[in-house]
Amino acid sequence: MVEILNMELDKARQRVHRAQLALEVAEGMLEGECGLAINVALCCRIRAAQRCVAEAKERVTRIHRANATGRRPGAPRKRRTSHLQG
Repeated sequence: MVEILNMELDKARQRVHRAQLALEVAEGMLEGECGLAINVALCCRIRAAQRCVAEAKERVTRIHRANATGRRPGAPRKRRTSHLQG
């Protein structure tokens, strides 16, 4: 179980790294002298890359939390049934 979480955490970290790299490349391209249409397209690409970075970081956080609680990320939580008893 721990090995699976570690593997998922490694994949999530790689996803963060790739998204950050794509963002840096797009921002670097924006600094060059391009036409207006190219700049607008790059801005859209940068926004998409920023979204990917945020989503990837969120996934890493979810996996860390799951690792701390000892359950798989995305697994349903156990319902509390204490209020139904007695």
